[in-house]
Amino acid sequence: MGKLKSGLTGDLGEKLRAYLPIAVFVILVVVSSFLSKNFFTLQNIFNLLRQNSGTILVSLGMLLVILTGGIDLSVGSIAAFSSVLFATLLDGRSSPPMALPLALLITLLCSMAFGALVGYLVAFQKMAAFVATLASMTAARGVAYMISHAKTIPISNRLVNIFNKGSYFGVPFSVILALAFFICVALILKFTSYGRFVQAIGSNETAVRLSGIRTNFYIMSVYVISAFMCTFAGIIESRTGVGDARVSQGLELDAIAACVIGGASLSGGKGTAVNTLMGVLILGLIGNIMALMKVAPYPQQVIKGVIIIVAVLLQGKDKNRRSH
Repeated sequence: MGKLKSGLTGDLGEKLRAYLPIAVFVILVVVSSFLSKNFFTLQNIFNLLRQNSGTILVSLGMLLVILTGGIDLSVGSIAAFSSVLFATLLDGRSSPPMALPLALLITLLCSMAFGALVGYLVAFQKMAAFVATLASMTAARGVAYMISHAKTIPISNRLVNIFNKGSYFGVPFSVILALAFFICVALILKFTSYGRFVQAIGSNETAVRLSGIRTNFYIMSVYVISAFMCTFAGIIESRTGVGDARVSQGLELDAIAACVIGGASLSGGKGTAVNTLMGVLILGLIGNIMALMKVAPYPQQVIKGVIIIVAVLLQGKDKNRRSH
């Protein structure tokens, strides 16, 4: 009877922890609305979403990688590479200037090539994801500097500038894109066999492989998808209308932090798109309210660190309960 009661209590606690990121987000919204009268304005809300659109895209890609038990440190560098390459192709430094669809396609293919290489090293050569993506992080950023010669490249294409700065019924285009990708990832993880296999690999790769599933293919694919998301994030991050090799520095850390705050387990197999989105918005809210209150940016880093530690400690307690 005692074991049954303990099990029910544990299940209830696990369900409550699943909704914890949403609860923290709601609490932060309420607190922020009291701390600043400018918080609940449409302009501020859309600014908050626009500023975090790129992070949402990268974090969703990172979530897929983490679900398999991996990590991707190259996301910020691939976003910067995408930003520079896309701007270069449109600007005419490649002669002649390319049409927008072709420039986007080439940028996507080149970025996904980075992801495919990393995925191959991790899945087929059994290289540690940390090492493979660290090498890719360095290489992609280096290539971005080589292409741009460490200079910004203006994007004169009207459609791109409208996308980065325009809106539809008041909602920024970048926000619409981020939400569209969020819905796609959420549906894939919830309703498709691909999503179930990705999560199962993180829980027990050996069991999945012995059941006849090509685990190597799925592991490699999540790095390709992550790079695909980084391409659009890099274009979004170039919101000033230039390609820049310096954009998205530290974006990989924000993406990992968002996944962890959202309850994703770094050992794999656990995490949701909704909670990852909440993780991004929690980090964004902290920065937003501090900016409104004119607080220096340095305390934000301290608060982020504390939140990450608390999130990991909660995961550790959850594992200990389940092991007993």
